[in-house]
Amino acid sequence: MFPLNTWYVAARSEEIPSDRPLGRRICNVPMALFRNSAGVAAAVEDFCPHRGAPLSLGKVEGDTLVCGYHGLAMGCDGKTVSMPCQRTRGFPAIRSFPIHEAHGFVWVWPGDATKADVASIPKFEWLGNPQFGYGGGLYEIACDYRLMIDNLMDLTHETYVHSTSIGQKEIDEVPCQTRVDGDHVITERYMEGIEAPPFWKMALRMNGLPDDQPVDRWQICHFTPPSHIMIEVGVALQGHGGYQAPDEFKAASWVVDFITPETDTSIHYFWGMARKFKPQDTALTAQIREGQGKIFAEDQEMLERQQQNLLAYPERKLLMLNIDTGGVQSRKVIDRVVAAERNPAATEGTAQTATQGAAA
Repeated sequence: MFPLNTWYVAARSEEIPSDRPLGRRICNVPMALFRNSAGVAAAVEDFCPHRGAPLSLGKVEGDTLVCGYHGLAMGCDGKTVSMPCQRTRGFPAIRSFPIHEAHGFVWVWPGDATKADVASIPKFEWLGNPQFGYGGGLYEIACDYRLMIDNLMDLTHETYVHSTSIGQKEIDEVPCQTRVDGDHVITERYMEGIEAPPFWKMALRMNGLPDDQPVDRWQICHFTPPSHIMIEVGVALQGHGGYQAPDEFKAASWVVDFITPETDTSIHYFWGMARKFKPQDTALTAQIREGQGKIFAEDQEMLERQQQNLLAYPERKLLMLNIDTGGVQSRKVIDRVVAAERNPAATEGTAQTATQGAAA
């Protein structure tokens, strides 16, 4: 259902303290995340080999994770280190998972550990870039991760779900275009000479620009496997080049969407906005984070109720329209990646041919 031999965001750095573990399920795999005495993150199966208790209910002592049931001490490598008054040499090791922390995120590899390569962790323009200010958060949403991908690769829903913040009728009126480059799916829409919606009027003001002039607006959605979506968004004062306008005439950002499957029907949704104006303004970061958080909260009820409908009526076939192309192509990429994991020989070479004729 989802790729396993890949990197997912497991947590924000601040979620894993130094004295206790964090329990988190990733792709149906329960994990306990913790830090050793040097502050380096580790991830092991959330299962004590003694009596099966969740290690995430324990505590961290030095370089070990101590089970909260009977005191078994587990190392970062999944091997039992000690247990009070007991011999533990023959205890079987539990799974440990490749993990890497960078730029405020902790990434984990839930699949075959021998295939993990830190160099394959995605690199995005805004990550670790001092020209961008970033603020974000986490929502736990009870839906299939692919429903969130559909949602973000088709922004026409903004007119209806987000009518008081970022939605406007021009989104419906201007068609989007979708293209595929290997495993990269891009859906884009450009609107010219329109009134900025409330959220973007605020962004213009915060960037020292007037909010009562016509603007050019853009939405460029980028999907890459396993489930990352980065959306270039912004507005520029009309007459200055739109998307290509110099920074002094626009408010531009990346909407950050790391979608990590928890189970078949639930996700950890790491959201944020990386803006390319006034990056050091912490008050502005907090204001935008609050506004964006409210926008994403509007999606939650829609997605969860949609998931409930789909579970109640599994035989119902859904309609596909041209606005769904970005989501459809993203799902095809996911299917191809999952198939390649299950049978690498049978799928060799199919990625290149799958992109032919995909643009819509």
